[in-house]
Amino acid sequence: MARFQLVRVSLNWTVLLIVAHFTYLLVGATIFQILEREAESNNRNYFQLEKLNFLANYTCLDRPALEKFVQVILDAWERGVNPSGNSTNPSNWDFSSSFFFAGTVVTTIGYGNLSPSTVSGQVFCVFYALCGIPLNLAFLKQLGKCLTVHLGRLERGMVSVVPHKQTVEALAVSLFFITGSLLFLVIPPLLFSYVEGWTFGEGFYFSFITLSTIGFGDYVVGTDPDKEYISLYRSLAGIWIIFALAWLALILNMGARIMEHVIGLTHPGFKKQVEEEEEEAVSTRKLEDASKI
Repeated sequence: MARFQLVRVSLNWTVLLIVAHFTYLLVGATIFQILEREAESNNRNYFQLEKLNFLANYTCLDRPALEKFVQVILDAWERGVNPSGNSTNPSNWDFSSSFFFAGTVVTTIGYGNLSPSTVSGQVFCVFYALCGIPLNLAFLKQLGKCLTVHLGRLERGMVSVVPHKQTVEALAVSLFFITGSLLFLVIPPLLFSYVEGWTFGEGFYFSFITLSTIGFGDYVVGTDPDKEYISLYRSLAGIWIIFALAWLALILNMGARIMEHVIGLTHPGFKKQVEEEEEEAVSTRKLEDASKI
């Protein structure tokens, strides 16, 4: 009977997660459609009107010639070449930019504004990603452990001031979250806004889209041909990405533990089932090890 109740609790929680997940996707799709559809239509109409005005002002061109030129511009953009400016634009494949690109590959961000165009570069990118992604995950895991050690030291240092253990943990996590937010989500957008000419909202949007590895590619640092960047600018941005990802992964891990704790308080049967499953998994591993011997 108790086992049946645990299975029912687990089933109810699974169904709840499925319903919540798909509801979240449906709500998001609806809101994105409402917010972006009209703007897309306005931009399309504006672009078509500009083409008509261009044809009216330059009668030596006909529509097929203009469409061909537009296709050339689109092809250039897809190949990572900014169609504005001239041939003196900074290279997308200097060391700083290449380092930044390598970071977006191993972190699986993939902005999409730049990609290898040669067969050899594409083949190398495949094998580079195959080896680099696991290496990056291992590095982030180890970096997360180091941050956890520092968080533990912070908690032990606060015990002498606040003797209550749960209060100390809450204060330490809050301090860790606030400090990391300043270093990785507040100060960098300010710098990006200053260098790139973005608003703070655009800088913050870029930072979050980057660190969440969504990587739309609508905002990317160091791509404006009208600006002169220091040579290490994009390399420093790549280093910021790596350390910020480690901090964010640790924060998400803490959030998951907090959710498990809350679920355990509200659904004791679920917590008990998880503990039983963990004990069963440990017993199974022990039996497998014994059979190997």
